[in-house]
Amino acid sequence: MTVRAAVAGASGYAGGEILRLLVSHPEVEIGAVTAHSSAGRRLGDVQPHLAAVADRVLVETSAESLRGHDVVFLALPHGQSAALAQQLEPGTLVVDCGADFRLREAEDWQRFYGSPHAGTWPYGLPELPGARDELKGADRVAVPGCYPTAVTLALYPAFQAGLVEPEAVVVAASGTSGAGRVAKPHLVGSEVMGSMTPYGVGGGHRHTPELTQNLSRVAGERVTVSFTPTLAPMPRGILATCSARLRPERAADTNTGTSTGARTGARTGAGTDPHTTPDDMSALEQAVRSAYENAYADEPFVRLLPPGTWPSTAAVLGSNTAQVQVTVDPVARRLVCVSAIDNLTKGTAGGAVQSMNITLGLPEGAGLPMNGVAP
Repeated sequence: MTVRAAVAGASGYAGGEILRLLVSHPEVEIGAVTAHSSAGRRLGDVQPHLAAVADRVLVETSAESLRGHDVVFLALPHGQSAALAQQLEPGTLVVDCGADFRLREAEDWQRFYGSPHAGTWPYGLPELPGARDELKGADRVAVPGCYPTAVTLALYPAFQAGLVEPEAVVVAASGTSGAGRVAKPHLVGSEVMGSMTPYGVGGGHRHTPELTQNLSRVAGERVTVSFTPTLAPMPRGILATCSARLRPERAADTNTGTSTGARTGARTGAGTDPHTTPDDMSALEQAVRSAYENAYADEPFVRLLPPGTWPSTAAVLGSNTAQVQVTVDPVARRLVCVSAIDNLTKGTAGGAVQSMNITLGLPEGAGLPMNGVAP
């Protein structure tokens, strides 16, 4: 089976990363590569690392240039995918790497993006429970944001198992490529090197409703997320440090075999129960580890690290692999989980190609590197 794929926005970081993966995909033939301001230029002039397709010429992004392909990847600024997708023929698989179709609630979209909501497509995070079934046979896919990918993979097993209260605190550091390729004064080297800065503080980051949506989906109740992103002096990678208050009554459930459905009756004050014993916390720690082992035992692109080993962005550079580690803070009575991904690979292009593979019935790992690049 040969799949002919077009990439819109091929001059940007996300588009370039999609092409880097597709040139090594055994079932893909690359068709049109499109851009806006760079249209008419050689791809190698703007993406010099893509030697295999360096002589291809970027054409203007339009429905005409994208028609006639089996798959169209849209790596466009937020808000620009919807109108273009409407013009593409039914039966074409359209994979959107922007935010246009990620959110289920129109109110969330309008609040954070300030334009009418275009709708909701199947969500391209295969590891999220139920996502693979939604992706199979779909002709439209919304790729998650890079922060939501890292944070969801860090936290969802704990929420699915009912081990934590429905709130989370997340502080995540991202490389500068997450902001895109457009030149911005605060992203030039002299501003970034040797400095870390927060942004989108106080619930203002656009990925916040997506985090809430994903974790609420697995928890079966609304989860609130306090999310603080930070800009790190590195080009690629996300390190997400996440915590949530434990439910000590789950220790009793673990010891007595009580089903997870029984957890809903004892929420108020559970995380601060002064009568929680060391044995309770030990049982909770065991339950937490088991929940993560069960969630990721068969996931090819999520690696739950051995106890005592912590994720690093360097270890996942250029790979579609997420590293995850989890522990229990017995003093604060909180679960702490850290994840690391490459924001351009697993956080964007890798998730797009992985979703394409599932949707078209190809081997899920086709074209996707599991190993990072070092040093």
